[in-house]
Amino acid sequence: MTTFDEQDAGIALPADPAYVAATQVFNLAAPVSPAAAVTARTVEQIRAAITYAKSAGLKVRVQTTGHSAGSAKPMDDAILVRTELDGEVYVDTERRVARIPAGTQWKAVVEATAPHRLTAPHGSAGTVGVVGYLLRGGISFYGREHGLAVNSVRAIELVTADGELRRVDADNDPELFWALRGGGGGFGVVTAIEVDLFATTSVVTGTAFWPAVHAPKLLTLWEKWCEDAPTAVSTSFRLLNLPPFPDIPPELTGGTMVCVDGVILGEDDVALGYADDLLAPLRAVAEPVMDTWHATTTHAVLETHMDPDEPVPAQGDHFLITELGEDGIAEFLRVLGEGSGSPLVMAGLRQLGGRMAVPDPTGGALTHFDAAYVYSGAGIPMDAEVAATIAEHLALARSALSPWDTGRTAPTFVESADQPQGHLSAADIERVDAVRSRVDPRGLFRGDVMTSTSAL
Repeated sequence: MTTFDEQDAGIALPADPAYVAATQVFNLAAPVSPAAAVTARTVEQIRAAITYAKSAGLKVRVQTTGHSAGSAKPMDDAILVRTELDGEVYVDTERRVARIPAGTQWKAVVEATAPHRLTAPHGSAGTVGVVGYLLRGGISFYGREHGLAVNSVRAIELVTADGELRRVDADNDPELFWALRGGGGGFGVVTAIEVDLFATTSVVTGTAFWPAVHAPKLLTLWEKWCEDAPTAVSTSFRLLNLPPFPDIPPELTGGTMVCVDGVILGEDDVALGYADDLLAPLRAVAEPVMDTWHATTTHAVLETHMDPDEPVPAQGDHFLITELGEDGIAEFLRVLGEGSGSPLVMAGLRQLGGRMAVPDPTGGALTHFDAAYVYSGAGIPMDAEVAATIAEHLALARSALSPWDTGRTAPTFVESADQPQGHLSAADIERVDAVRSRVDPRGLFRGDVMTSTSAL
């Protein structure tokens, strides 16, 4: 059992009930087993965890919700700090900036900003932690209009390996501020983050579903739309094989379905016009089985993508791709569409472009993506046999789509530490590592560095 001092600091060992709470992950297929763990609600608890790690010869690892647990390296030689910092989301309406404590999930930010007719470049799931999403780039449904979410970060507060609480921004340690924004982690424990907000009164959002027999025509039309789509519009095209769970409409189960969803910014009449431009040709192919596109508030955006609210097991793959064209569409549907035998619950394309393709001169290590789409595929590994089948089909899809693979990845979509990764140039990796060596010379946080983002 823990000693009095360890208990006072909240540090738990595997025999302690608090250890279970601190090591919970959203991806149930990727459990973590650190040597010790703490749910940190104060800066002092973080400092205590760092002191404990040094005295016990351990490293320090950090997580919030555990959505990205699949991409984490083993933690048996580390103490895990689960950040749930005390405090509320503070909205500065004059500056249009929100200060967000580490551990906050996006649903809390949307609830705090919406009354002020403001919002942040949040993700598609309300249960995702803000800090990890932002510092790994962040591909928002608002991104084609406002750029990668990481570019909206204005200040970061963190405890570094020396136990110091630092606030970094464009004027205070700008090199560390640069490296933190997309550099791959491993700099310390973030305690709070400040992010720019933008004004919005309403959005048009929704999801439309068709049987997969219509996939060739629908995907061709959707990609044609993407070529010249307004930056106010961000969409995705997905192939779904949904299990018959109680919260899934029965008409969407029992076979492969095509799903087109997204978000449109702007005044209702303009946004609805864009929606009609996108959806009318698709609806002309066949009447959707379900169609929820409508004008609403930003709260509804967190429901659009139908991401699960409760922890689930997930096993997936991801890479950034170029435009598919006729040949690419045929390959995508051959290996992932109806009749392919795909065990994946989801295989999809998230639209990039717009301002997400434009480098930000004031941004950090990662500011843009030079690709047309995010490809991602995932299955539910209920047992070892299913996991092996999923892995085999993910490899098949990767091979089939290799002519369109850019060789780059978006960190928030990476599902495994073993998969090929790459979002930084060799020069940027060298520059980021130099910053890490300065703020963490003993490599206390080195285990948190994403694979393929470090030359050391």
